[in-house]
Amino acid sequence: MDSSELVSLIIEPRAKDVGGFDVRRVLPFRNRRTVGPFIFFDHMGPVDFPSGQGIDVRPHPHIGLATVTYLFEGEIFHRDSLGVEQAIQPGAVNWMVAGRGIVHSERTAPEERAKAGRLNGIQSWIALPLSHEESEPSFQHHPADSLPVIEGEGVRMCLIAGAAYGKRSPVETPSEMFYLDAQLSDGAELVLPDAYEERALYVAEGEVRLSDGSLVKEGTMAVFHPSVNVGLSAREKTRVMLLGGAPLDGKRHLWWNFVASTPERLEQAKADWKNGRFDKVPGDDEFIPLPEN
Repeated sequence: MDSSELVSLIIEPRAKDVGGFDVRRVLPFRNRRTVGPFIFFDHMGPVDFPSGQGIDVRPHPHIGLATVTYLFEGEIFHRDSLGVEQAIQPGAVNWMVAGRGIVHSERTAPEERAKAGRLNGIQSWIALPLSHEESEPSFQHHPADSLPVIEGEGVRMCLIAGAAYGKRSPVETPSEMFYLDAQLSDGAELVLPDAYEERALYVAEGEVRLSDGSLVKEGTMAVFHPSVNVGLSAREKTRVMLLGGAPLDGKRHLWWNFVASTPERLEQAKADWKNGRFDKVPGDDEFIPLPEN
């Protein structure tokens, strides 16, 4: 949690169990709830599954957010209450808007479960602006080859969502933001986009040295001060997620899988899930009960 002339906060992840395996949870953090519209950030894995095992995140609800699932390795089979069935594979973007309410499950498909496999990737949540909180739910899938690629000396970046480095992702977002998967070879250098007030990076693999000399190690997030120029260099083969955007347009409340601008909306969502008022996921009859606290 040390700060520097560039870094306002270093976040160390906490282990959380989801669907039978641990993830590294970065956001929300007690001293930093959001970075731009990003209100939740999990690193899933890397985890190796022997034959016959996989993930089983049963149907569960969301409101007031968009989920972004982005894999480095492995596959997750997504089903939702809109009737969407989609195999999520490395490099593709899967953007699910909950809006007024959606239910989905995330599992390892039977054909993938039958063989040994590895899962590694990031799931993040984007808090929707007030104008979109009660929007209709939707799902976007964008294959890996449809996303902009930015390349430089020893650097290859995929623009997952938003705009950066003169490119714009085809993913439709409700607010201005940027989200990139950057792969750097040893010694490669990079300057972060400077058009956004709130910015951070997460080191998924390797280690980076920032332009003020500070180090950011694997598995940690560095949140930057506004209006500073941030440069970095890779200390080894490195993979970093770059993210940020404008500050949220007001306070957000987060409870379980729900994000809302008022506590009353959270209470409504709790009651709706407990009393079976959310739509069901076709083909997946299980569900995660409402937590007791």
